[in-house]
Amino acid sequence: MLHQLKASPQTVHWGYYDWRLKPVLRVQSGDTIEIESVSGDPAILERHGLDPNDIPDNLRRINSEIKRELGPHILTGPIYVEDAHPGDVLEIRFIDIAPSTNFGYNSFMPGRGSIPQDFPYARHRIIRFDSVSGTAELQKGLSIPLRPFFGSVGVAPPDWYSRMSSIPPGFHGGNMDNKELVAGTRVFLPVHVEGALLSAGDGHGAQGDGEVNTTAIETSLKGTIEVLVRRDLPPIWPLGDTPTHVISMGFDEDLDEAARMALRNMIDYLVRFRGLHKDVAYSLCSLALDLRVTQIVNIAKGVHGMMSKEVIKNLPEKLVL
Repeated sequence: MLHQLKASPQTVHWGYYDWRLKPVLRVQSGDTIEIESVSGDPAILERHGLDPNDIPDNLRRINSEIKRELGPHILTGPIYVEDAHPGDVLEIRFIDIAPSTNFGYNSFMPGRGSIPQDFPYARHRIIRFDSVSGTAELQKGLSIPLRPFFGSVGVAPPDWYSRMSSIPPGFHGGNMDNKELVAGTRVFLPVHVEGALLSAGDGHGAQGDGEVNTTAIETSLKGTIEVLVRRDLPPIWPLGDTPTHVISMGFDEDLDEAARMALRNMIDYLVRFRGLHKDVAYSLCSLALDLRVTQIVNIAKGVHGMMSKEVIKNLPEKLVL
């Protein structure tokens, strides 16, 4: 079944994940959802040169009617997935993702980012999109390809947690900022509460590994996703899958620990899903796993491990993603 979930003051929450939130949509496993997310402060966008007519009405209404708490991300949801229970795994398939406006923005502020001592001032740049070439123009003569994805995709934390900020990623997924999770990929998240309570937002038009100044090309997105409850999989840390790679993830305030977590999670995948002995999996990771810095600006830093499916194509699949 196909559902539509537009961003509005009635369908978003701003800056947090919380198991106590009332669902704005209920779906069945296997359903498809056309979901919309919005980003930005209209007043700031206008001050920095954006034509007021370019600002979507729903973004204005959300900014005027919804209270921001803890984090800066406007999240659409939560979505209640019927028959999703704690201990299950929720598979999210990204079928299509595209900007819903013709602009995005990038900004940094003093005291934040990866090298705040070098930039003790603020900058906010409006970035225009060219839908024909599929590019974003940072300045005249300097354009980059659009590669849109939802920076934040997460489920509700367990009911013994209080309201969680949307800034750090974690066991619930959330603000993973993983630029590999574009259309055609999948992410697997552990379910912690009844219905999973899935939310998405923090739309990005493009981002480099690291997201070094705290923002990507922040933009509003429209996406089509499919959700499936997977009881055939054991509880797992957030895991990604693309046509070419399996992606393990690690999140920690210490970047070294995040790297170790991503490594351990890939070893765990190779042992449980592909049947390798732990020793062999460790060696394979040294030979073929690419550890990449996902982001270094969200309190809990991110590292993701990219394992080529070509390398492991001859291994049996004890468990199938």
